[in-house]
Amino acid sequence: MSFDIGSADPAGPFNNRGGSSSFEDEEPLLDELGIHPEQIWSKTRSILNPFRINQTVHRDSDLSGPIFLYLALCLFQLLAGKIQFGVILGWIVVSSIFLYAVFNMLAGRSGNLNLHTCTSLVGYCLLPVVVLSAASLFVPQGAGVVRFVAAGVFVLWATRACSGLVVSLADGGGEHRGLISYACFLIYCLFSLLVVF
Repeated sequence: MSFDIGSADPAGPFNNRGGSSSFEDEEPLLDELGIHPEQIWSKTRSILNPFRINQTVHRDSDLSGPIFLYLALCLFQLLAGKIQFGVILGWIVVSSIFLYAVFNMLAGRSGNLNLHTCTSLVGYCLLPVVVLSAASLFVPQGAGVVRFVAAGVFVLWATRACSGLVVSLADGGGEHRGLISYACFLIYCLFSLLVVF
């Protein structure tokens, strides 16, 4: 019984001679994962102006931008000495389900807002709270009134953006604008309380 290495088949599974696949033929990793940085940037830019929000860019919902904003909020909270990764993620999930349930109960059978879109909207409209968290790093701890006033302004900004997008993206949302705004106000008050305290 002998073992002859010379007779082994050179066309094994790890031999790429004559193969047609190479790294140049592969599509970029971001495209393969469905992450489009220019789309994330345009959605983020549309939230920056609270008085004129472009709802057409938000018709195609994604979760890569909200995950980026979630990580930014967690990073700023970590720089403030607060380790709240799980709390923030849990609140995003619960608030998305809350907004989904509230809108679809108000709209009845004509409610066409799905949970993926709600999570995308809640995540992108978290941008003012991320800005508040970054700005609160430079405000001294003793300035409680300044923190509360700033938190109120940023909560109103996030509420206006989120309620405007929900009303414009869903059918029949205009008649329930006040109740949707109240639900969004409660959601972003919770996130701003994490930043203030």
